[in-house]
Amino acid sequence: MTSDRSPSPAGADLPGPRGPATPYRMTVTTALPHAEAVALADEQLASWLKQEGCEEPPPARRAAWPAEPGTPLAAERLRLGDRVLLDRDHGPLRGPSGAGRYDRRRLRTPAPHGTGQLTVTVATGADGRTWFRLEAEAHSTGSGVRTPCRVPVPELARTLLPLLDATDGPAAVHPAPRVITADGVDALIDELCDPERRLPTVVASVPVNLPLERWVEDVVRPLCRQLPGLATAYVLDPGARTGFNVALEYHTVYGGAVRTYLPEVDPASRQDGARHPVLARGRIEQDLRRAAGLLAREPRRLAADQPLPPPLAAVPVLRVPPPQLRRSADRPVAAGVDQALAPAVEGAAELAALAREEQQDRAEQQARADELERVRRTLRLERRDRAQAREGHEGQQGRLRTVGRGLTGRHCSSPGTGSSLSGPSLSGPSHGGPSLGGPSLVGRRAAQPSGRVGKPETFTELMARLGEFPLLTFTGDQKAALALDGFQCAGAGWARLAWDGLTALQEYAEAAVRGAAGGDFKQWCEHTPDGCHRFPPRKAVRGESRTVFSHTKWKRERMLPVPECVDATRRAFMGAHLRIGGGRTAPRLHYLDDCSGSGRIYVGYIGLHLTNTRTN
Repeated sequence: MTSDRSPSPAGADLPGPRGPATPYRMTVTTALPHAEAVALADEQLASWLKQEGCEEPPPARRAAWPAEPGTPLAAERLRLGDRVLLDRDHGPLRGPSGAGRYDRRRLRTPAPHGTGQLTVTVATGADGRTWFRLEAEAHSTGSGVRTPCRVPVPELARTLLPLLDATDGPAAVHPAPRVITADGVDALIDELCDPERRLPTVVASVPVNLPLERWVEDVVRPLCRQLPGLATAYVLDPGARTGFNVALEYHTVYGGAVRTYLPEVDPASRQDGARHPVLARGRIEQDLRRAAGLLAREPRRLAADQPLPPPLAAVPVLRVPPPQLRRSADRPVAAGVDQALAPAVEGAAELAALAREEQQDRAEQQARADELERVRRTLRLERRDRAQAREGHEGQQGRLRTVGRGLTGRHCSSPGTGSSLSGPSLSGPSHGGPSLGGPSLVGRRAAQPSGRVGKPETFTELMARLGEFPLLTFTGDQKAALALDGFQCAGAGWARLAWDGLTALQEYAEAAVRGAAGGDFKQWCEHTPDGCHRFPPRKAVRGESRTVFSHTKWKRERMLPVPECVDATRRAFMGAHLRIGGGRTAPRLHYLDDCSGSGRIYVGYIGLHLTNTRTN
């Protein structure tokens, strides 16, 4: 029950051992009445079965409605072909009388190396809201044959979504990405921030050098091929991109990248921006099919982890009709039982035993299903509590930093703290990994206050905390960095951005010394591994222009201190830099990557833009 036109899952190309195929789960609401939604699902299911050469199922038997509490559920099993079984049941939701009702269809079909299972559930709660859930699973025979690691998007999902007028909270759920113009930016931002949104929202940008239509058809549509029913997808046209990124300064997307916005976006939180993964244009163009698999990974995970809405959680486990009883000719008849009544007595006893076994099995299955839902809800609440605690802690730390800035400044300038503002002292061993312990090497001996968390608000605090980066060594003059605190309008933002860059450099260095970085720092920023801090690739510059390098004075400004083990002259050209500001002041952080040599990164300068053609 999957689409023949669907590309093979990108995860199939990934190395490693195989586990059970990740199921497909779609959960949406529909504006259709309950009966119409069920009829539509039956119609599309029958159409697919007919195309596959199977028998069309007869109309479903309907019990009187509403059913009284405790009324047995109506269930039936139909054999529609070789190894093709359709189970249908309906009835009241678990709970008080009148709390709602459900209809369910479960189709089992033969599949390579196992059985494919498709389940459609329509549930309407007491509030009249109708939920529609479609699940596709693959049950392997355990033959050891390598199979795709995820179940493809069912063709039924693609055909039903537009017919159902499916929605997720405030958003319409379409099978293909939609283009957003400048007029639609506000509505898109409202959708991202809506607390009722359950599905991820994927937003794609368009490179400035390519036409919108070409990028959408050649890249975005194939990239989103595995997302129908799992996420809503949009493409920002050039006008919409500007307004969107201005409004969401901590959650921007541009340059052909695609960003996945998880539920509960907080547009005012820089920390929240790290929650929403970005797929860079370079990775997309390198292997489009693999990128599609990567893009679908988070929506698949969220669909599996999300607790069910209450009406769907109240659907009882499926009741499969018992098999027909057959009495053996040679089975002995119990003593004292009339031969004429024996078949009836024996059949009644066997039916009673089967009913007890079935009731016990269903009770166990229901208990497991309820426990799984409790675990999902508990995990979701715990994640939300941790996020709120982090936000509260960050706010408290920010207030403490505001009160303590004066004390921090005095601590950094007091004698004997290892944080003197004088020039660097590069004494120390010249091999075996430099220990640049002179007074100007901030953070090597400065005591770090216990429990300090969060990003610094000033460069004074940043310089005092450089010891938190064990593979980074500052060799420059602090005065240039501390002077940035004089820019009241942008100083705090510059300090936080510089801290982001240092954090990313430290994580890159940890990977580079192991030979696992996969390239230089620019490439690291473009393909940041999961779980690591992301620094904007456009702010990471590999080197200065040829004009700067060939200009004697400008080059000399960038010849910055290094230990003797790096260069016998104790100076090295640091053209690689990070942009930590814009405009005429344009602060920069210059560094030398020596991870392949001494196993460290040397930061030689933090301050206003050094001289070049624009500043001269």
